[in-house]
Amino acid sequence: MPFSVVLFDLDGTVINTNDLIVASFQHVLKENLGLDVPAATIHRHFGEPLPRTMGRYHPERAEELTNLYRVYNLANHDALVKEFEGVRDTLEALRAAGVRLGIVTSKRRDLALRGLRVTNLAPFFETVVGMDDTEKHKPEPEPVLLALERLGRVPGPDVLMVGDSTFDILCGRNAGVKTAAVGWTVIDRLELAGAGPDAWVERPQELLSLVLDK
Repeated sequence: MPFSVVLFDLDGTVINTNDLIVASFQHVLKENLGLDVPAATIHRHFGEPLPRTMGRYHPERAEELTNLYRVYNLANHDALVKEFEGVRDTLEALRAAGVRLGIVTSKRRDLALRGLRVTNLAPFFETVVGMDDTEKHKPEPEPVLLALERLGRVPGPDVLMVGDSTFDILCGRNAGVKTAAVGWTVIDRLELAGAGPDAWVERPQELLSLVLDK
């Protein structure tokens, strides 16, 4: 088995929150800054901590915009969040094979857990590292390193970080683990390829052959 630990990003990788995230950004930026921001622009922020993204649009109001985003996002969360096809079966197979699984996300831990509960995917993961668990965030290595610490493991070639954004890939690389980019990302593939993932998986099921070397 080439990988004994697999760490996943959450949004856009395990659960499909793409429409929710875009709607939340567009609502807050339009209502408060008068900005019409296209989805493609918002996609480039995927994987980045929310306060940092809001600071790009208005540094002085970043905290206010972040709080407004969270209010809208939470009010619409359960109705719009869904799992990606094939993810559940893949997670079941990985767990059955003895692979340790964790989540490393740039969203707050409580909301990450809510998304996992709504989709009934929480039982598959031994640890969930959220934005509020570390001082430094993706693309810095701290989130991956904390997840491994909680699992009693250390970085190495038997650890895989799976994600849909450049922030995920760079976080894994900076932490000294292998990385895989997902083909169901909404982020420009050339941009994501520029982060240098070690592998691509076009469908969740392809993780089985990559991780289990089948």
